[in-house]
Amino acid sequence: MTTLVVIYTLVLAGGAASLIKSPQKTKRAFMVAKKSLLKSMPSLLTVIGIVGLTLGILSPEIIESLLGAEAGFFATILAAVIGAITLIPSIVAFPLAGSLLRSGATVMTITAFITTLVMVGVVTFPLESKVFGKKFALLRNGLSFVGALIIAAIMGGVLS
Repeated sequence: MTTLVVIYTLVLAGGAASLIKSPQKTKRAFMVAKKSLLKSMPSLLTVIGIVGLTLGILSPEIIESLLGAEAGFFATILAAVIGAITLIPSIVAFPLAGSLLRSGATVMTITAFITTLVMVGVVTFPLESKVFGKKFALLRNGLSFVGALIIAAIMGGVLS
């Protein structure tokens, strides 16, 4: 809570200083910020919707049993496979991962999901194999999957 108070105080102080120094530039900056917020509103609502649906469908008990410590390494493999298959933007994946972590998923499982989401492309494999060749695409995706599991194990060991 203290951090939020400090951040908001700094933002208000900076805004006041900007308004005193150049009211016109400050008003233009606020207009640009408003346009940017309105432009990103569909993405933000999508994030809130997907995270809300996921957490509404899956109770914390289910999340913990599927992705928690008691599920073991199977949960990490499951999360890695789901991450490799899905094609969702990071702006959706990170809040979803944070919510899953707060609901009982392990750091290792969430790390496997995020890293395979970014590094492995099952959905984009046909295009990648067409451009770079099937052998390269298979090798890159396979090594990326293994690398993601190694990263997940390291993060699980360091942060758990």
